[in-house]
Amino acid sequence: SAGATLVVDGRQGEFDADGAGFFVAPTLFDNVTTDMSIYTDEIFGPVLSVVRVDTYEEAVELINANPYGNGTAIFTNDGGAARRFQNEVEVGMIGINVPVPVPMAYYSFGGWKNSLFGDTHAHGVEGFHFFTRGKVVTTRWLDPAAREQHGGINLGFPQNA
Repeated sequence: SAGATLVVDGRQGEFDADGAGFFVAPTLFDNVTTDMSIYTDEIFGPVLSVVRVDTYEEAVELINANPYGNGTAIFTNDGGAARRFQNEVEVGMIGINVPVPVPMAYYSFGGWKNSLFGDTHAHGVEGFHFFTRGKVVTTRWLDPAAREQHGGINLGFPQNA
């Protein structure tokens, strides 16, 4: 009723349940704007709201301005864009070419901002740190523009003039 386009109506789905409780099948809204309740309320369920933007910068600004910070994803073949996205967005779970950024139960489920209640997550490092030994992996992917500007890969080593 607020003006979004209902593409897939989950209320019309068939349910394989015993009849106890309430169920909704996957639901998809398109043309959602930031003033609609399906955007301003944090919905947990099989509901996807598509908000369209024109630029990468506009998308990051939209994500970071939201009072919730549970999860988001980007789909790209550009490693530089993926790295930039993971560093710039302010959410607790980030998927890169992964639609649901919680592929395993031992990863943290819970975001930042108003999506987190308390000061620790039920899963993730806080939940299993006692039983694990950490490892750090450092990677570096250059943006294609930087590669062209510097004439190939630049590893940042000191150079003598």
